[in-house]
Amino acid sequence: MIDKNSPIPIYYQLKQYILKLIETGELQPGDAIPSEREFGERFGISRMTVRQAITNLANERVLYRVKGKGTFVMAPKLEQSLQGLTSFTEDMKARGMKASSKLLSFGIISADENLAKELDIKENDEVYEIKRIRLAEEIPMALERTYISAHIVPTLTEEIVQNSLYQYIENELHLRIASGMQKIEASLANAEELRHLQISSDTPILLMERKTHLEDDTVFEIVKSSYRADRYKFMTNLKRY
Repeated sequence: MIDKNSPIPIYYQLKQYILKLIETGELQPGDAIPSEREFGERFGISRMTVRQAITNLANERVLYRVKGKGTFVMAPKLEQSLQGLTSFTEDMKARGMKASSKLLSFGIISADENLAKELDIKENDEVYEIKRIRLAEEIPMALERTYISAHIVPTLTEEIVQNSLYQYIENELHLRIASGMQKIEASLANAEELRHLQISSDTPILLMERKTHLEDDTVFEIVKSSYRADRYKFMTNLKRY
C-alpha cells in the first residue's frame, strides 16, 4: 500500500490511502483514524511523514482534530444552490435529510430605524423576531434570526415557526414568496455562535443575509444566518454569455 521505491512522496501515498478508506466507507464521518504511531508502525514510516499527510487532510477539511482525543473523519459539506429561493427545510428534504429547528426565542419587537428601513415599514411598527438553530440530522448547521412585519402575518405562532414557515405562508395564507436578494461573507464566530453551533473558536462561519419579497414586491422577511463553514457550502452555476 505504501511503495517506498516510488517517486511519489510517502506522505502523499498515505494521504491517498486514507482518502480511499473514506471513499470505500471503511472510515465513516465521525470515525477516529489510527494514530500517528499506529500508521508509522503499520507502514514502517516516520511519525513526521504521517503527521504531514494528516495535516494536509485536516487543512483540506477532510479530517479534524480533537485535543486529547485524536483525529476524526469530517462529515461532507452540504451544498446549497444559490440559483433558487428555498427554505432550509426544503433544502434538507431535497437531500433526503431530516430538518429540524430548535426555537431559542419568539416574540414581537418594535422596529428600530434600520429594521424599519430593511422591511419597508414605519419605525416602531410591530415585527416578529424569531431566533432558532437549524439542524440537519440533529447536527447544528446554522443560527438563524428572522424578522417579519406583523401586519403581513398577524397569525404567526411558536408552533408554526417550529415547522416550515414557507409552507405555512404559501399553503395556509396563500401568499406567494417570489424573490429574494442574498449576500454572503466570511467571518469568525462570536460567543453566541460558538455556543449554539457547537464549534471551536478557530472555526470560520458564513454570514448570510437575505431579503425576501412577495409576488407584489412587498418585503416579506429579513433573514440573518450564521452557517457553519465546516459543514455547509454555497454553489452557483455561472455562464459567460
